[in-house]
Amino acid sequence: VAAAERGWLDRRRAALETLTAIARAGADVIVTYLAADAARWLAEGEA
Repeated sequence: VAAAERGWLDRRRAALETLTAIARAGADVIVTYLAADAARWLAEGEA
């Protein structure tokens, strides 16, 4: 979050890339503070 606030990275893109990598690695369940944001981004088609 701090890096995104400083403009060093795009929070949405970094979060979705990380979650995608975890899923591709074989995770059946991902527990994260970003779950609500990620669900909204995916529902809005922003992925």
